[in-house]
Amino acid sequence: MKPVVAIKRLYDSASAQDGIRLLVDRLWPRGRKREDLDIDDWYQDASPSSGLRQCWHRDELTHEAFAHAYRHELASNPACLTPLLRHVRNGTLTLLTASRDPAQSHLPILRQCLLEAIAEEDRQC
Repeated sequence: MKPVVAIKRLYDSASAQDGIRLLVDRLWPRGRKREDLDIDDWYQDASPSSGLRQCWHRDELTHEAFAHAYRHELASNPACLTPLLRHVRNGTLTLLTASRDPAQSHLPILRQCLLEAIAEEDRQC
């Protein structure tokens, strides 16, 4: 079975195809109560560090520099991917962000890192 990792905006409607819906942002969305959001959990450990996130939002980094630094953070702490990998192995995982444009957020980078980690696990087995 091919792993499925989807990306969505937190405020998009949930669907049956979403599987597990995880918010993967460092900060909780302002003015929102957890019970008002259709999520299974909030997982901060795989989101960019506060410093990296702040530099990115202040436009101090190009997208390439941000992606490189974020990949480095993930590689420096591979255990942060373990819970996400477990979810992917059990079915579809939908990564959620409050960002206006998920395609320009950290989620595509995280998605790629997860798929690469799964491929590496499969190669080792």
